[in-house]
Amino acid sequence: MNANAQSIDAQIVNGLNVDNLVALIEDVRGDASKGTTSWRVATAWLGQTRSRATVEAFSMGGQRVPRNFTIDIDEPCELGGSNRFANPQEHLIAALNACMTVGYVAQCALRGITLQALEIETEGDIDLRGFLGLDPQIANGYECLRYTVRISGNGTREQFEQVHDAVMATSPNVYNLANAVGLKSTLVIE
Repeated sequence: MNANAQSIDAQIVNGLNVDNLVALIEDVRGDASKGTTSWRVATAWLGQTRSRATVEAFSMGGQRVPRNFTIDIDEPCELGGSNRFANPQEHLIAALNACMTVGYVAQCALRGITLQALEIETEGDIDLRGFLGLDPQIANGYECLRYTVRISGNGTREQFEQVHDAVMATSPNVYNLANAVGLKSTLVIE
């Protein structure tokens, strides 16, 4: 079934079509190849510390799904930028929060829990001595991110704790930030 299709009798919880979500889960359970996704973002320098990331498509189950998004990025004036857009760290934290948000909404919808509010606040510290190469003993990124999830709805405390545990166990960006992700670079000098 098309994920955007809405049947007249569709069960909608938290704005999600639960029938489509369950169908996706069953499709992937029945054929693991339907669950493979590939993501690509291309970023171009725009001058100073500004860049633009472009998303053209992703693939799911071997099928290309067109998308057309741009994400503009900058640094604060204090870090050499023009402060026109959020910086890479803010995008990283926003991506973590957004990924967890999707998880909470979906996990609640699958359990029939209607959300009233959901807010995730995440913060972390970076010591610029690492980034600037001033001290090799200092990490050049976050050593810890701290986040608080505020959630309310018609679920019980126990249900919300189960939802939280499920999100922590299944969120791709929680996984990506909590575990070392291999990076393989190719440098092309033109």
